[in-house]
Amino acid sequence: MDTNRQEKINRLIQKELGELFLLETKKMPGTLISVTRVRVTPDLSIAYAYLSVFPSEKGEEIVKNINENVKTIRYDLGKRTRNQLRVIPELNFFIDDSLDYIENIDRLLKND
Repeated sequence: MDTNRQEKINRLIQKELGELFLLETKKMPGTLISVTRVRVTPDLSIAYAYLSVFPSEKGEEIVKNINENVKTIRYDLGKRTRNQLRVIPELNFFIDDSLDYIENIDRLLKND
């Protein structure tokens, strides 16, 4: 269970990463990246961010690209949150495939 401070930092990082990705995806028409969830470790040193990518076929490629450029993203996040956070956590990005999972269950249920 997360502490109140962790919850606040989770929301702050989710909001700021969402805005960063929104600015970057404007350069790539037809692609949408949203940050569905952020989890920060209790010592606030590592943040796990879960991304939903549309279209989902590009998901693996985009998350791989994001993980290769994590230092730049962390730097940009630090510039945006420098007044709220003293230490910017290390960032790890993963695909949130829960929407695809839900879609698959709906499709299976409709076939019956």
